[in-house]
Amino acid sequence: MTNALMLRGQTLPVPVGNLESYIHAIHAIPVLDTEEERGLADRLKYASDLEAARQLILHNLRFVVKVARGYSGYGLPLGDLVQEGNVGLMKAVKRFDPEMNVRLISFAVHWIRAEIHEFILRNWKIVKVATTKAQRKLFFNLRSSKKRLGWLNHEEAESMASDLGVSTAEVLEMEKRMSAHDVAFDLGVDQDDDDASSFSPSQYLAAESADPSERLEAEEWDTYTRERFQDAMEGLDARSRDILASRWLAEEKATLHELADKYSVSAERIRQLENAAINKLRLAVAETA
Repeated sequence: MTNALMLRGQTLPVPVGNLESYIHAIHAIPVLDTEEERGLADRLKYASDLEAARQLILHNLRFVVKVARGYSGYGLPLGDLVQEGNVGLMKAVKRFDPEMNVRLISFAVHWIRAEIHEFILRNWKIVKVATTKAQRKLFFNLRSSKKRLGWLNHEEAESMASDLGVSTAEVLEMEKRMSAHDVAFDLGVDQDDDDASSFSPSQYLAAESADPSERLEAEEWDTYTRERFQDAMEGLDARSRDILASRWLAEEKATLHELADKYSVSAERIRQLENAAINKLRLAVAETA
């Protein structure tokens, strides 16, 4: 964290070290009245007076702290939230038009909140919980609207979805994201791969289309088919079993002529026996399916 915000050689206090000392210091700076603020804003807009910009920022730092305190429930340091809010205040001062006839802080609060929101979303979790504009809106509204610590029931989710203009599914999905904990992608150096209690996301990289029920069904069907095939093989005569095993199951497959020499028949006869055995296997498996 930098020790000060620089503005053409001038410095502005920022929340470093003792935050309470910083807050005490900025509250000692008086609030500008309407005429003083308008005069400084005119100097900045029409004369590019950076000292006027510095004064506008300096006299409004207390309001940044007030806004930042509203985000204390996100588990992030208040000092960091204040510093991000200060960046938003500086951006607002740069864009402020005194002809709008509104106080600077009324205009700046949007910029202050925007910077704090970005900081929270970047640091809430390792994996971003909200990336689209709708998701960001839902994230912050869900945090402020939720009335209890437990999970939302169906009626609460529907009510919140109606209030925020999103679907119930989006509300429930965001609640799930916000309740999830970050998990290391790989096992730690002190964790054993053989430890059944140690798991990491890298061990669960399944396809999005994977369905556990379909996978289980396929595994059971493969087991069933192998059993039926084994039973059908046992129903063949020894020569037919040997021919199929030599031609299809052995690592080094035998040729028709090798088997013809082994059984003292022609290669064509071995081919006929092979086809007949395959048909018997096919029928046997089909009958038990």
